[in-house]
Amino acid sequence: MSANTPAGPAIDWDSLPYGGDLFGEMYLADQEVQAVTAASAGRNLLPGLIACGVGAAAAAWLAEHYHFPIILLGLLVGLSLNFVAREPGTHAGLDFASRTFLRWGIVLLGLQVTVAQIGSLGPAPFGALLVVMAATFAAGIAGARLAGQSRFAGILAGGATAICGASAALALYGVIGKDRLSQAQFALTLVGVSLASALAMSLYPPLAALLGLDDRQAGFLIGASVHDVAQAIGGGYAFSDSAGSYATVVKLSRVALLAPVVALVSVAIGSTGGAAGRPWFRRLAPPWFIVAFLGVVAVNSLVALPADCADGALAVSKGLLLLAVTATAMRSRMDLLMQMGWRATVPVLAATLASFAAALCFVVVLL
Repeated sequence: MSANTPAGPAIDWDSLPYGGDLFGEMYLADQEVQAVTAASAGRNLLPGLIACGVGAAAAAWLAEHYHFPIILLGLLVGLSLNFVAREPGTHAGLDFASRTFLRWGIVLLGLQVTVAQIGSLGPAPFGALLVVMAATFAAGIAGARLAGQSRFAGILAGGATAICGASAALALYGVIGKDRLSQAQFALTLVGVSLASALAMSLYPPLAALLGLDDRQAGFLIGASVHDVAQAIGGGYAFSDSAGSYATVVKLSRVALLAPVVALVSVAIGSTGGAAGRPWFRRLAPPWFIVAFLGVVAVNSLVALPADCADGALAVSKGLLLLAVTATAMRSRMDLLMQMGWRATVPVLAATLASFAAALCFVVVLL
């Protein structure tokens, strides 16, 4: 057959992009790569955000009607809806919510604290509070070691119990990272911290009365050892108004220490991934949202903001943290949760007992 035929010029098959692709494998592979690239370039946050918002709204409704801790409900609702994460289209929105909403929720939490509140505590009680927090943190790490858990699980449990419960757990998990601690372990720790905080709010006020503590002693005990901010304040006022006021100051002093503790943890454990190649001063720098938290505390200390502004910021902060918790729970794997068993709760239990024991010792000796 000649090079030129009545049907037209000869076809140079070697010059065609898929000329040697007899069965089309190269063409199909190239099309699949292009489809994945296009999907990742224009990934849509909306499906994941909608799923997360529905779960968070359900948790808020249940918390309002049944008076149960809202963060714990968000976690449980998110775990019950984790089948949603089997759809890849939800991953971008869920990851965005668990990361970005968390950081801004922590920043807005700074509007609840002022330097004057911390100073009103006094040097001796503040020093005692630092010792209580250090003992709690150490107990979480020791409990993790005894239970065969990683040190990151101990850091998370001890830090969350020592500072402000779920908010601190979210902030610490933001610097630990899911490559060093699984989302399943984080979810279990969050469940343990929330349950322990709810039990402490119910048990510590009657225990303080049984031990014959006065208002100041009870306020310090509850403010220094109950994990969550709202539950610590509520537990204090359950004892008396005077104890509630003192518990509020003690608890907010713990919240103010969120930034330095998270910054120290970030420096101690180092960065993950490619961040290890950055200059040393970049590696030592705390996360941006912790710096922003300190900035908000400074502004709140210098400028008297209206009460409505502070209340609104607290509501927004709680909403963002609820969305972050729900999204994180939805991305957790239930099979890993089932495999961990009771050992995953040991760090939280150890930190909770240490927090109460250390605070009670200082109440008896110091106040």
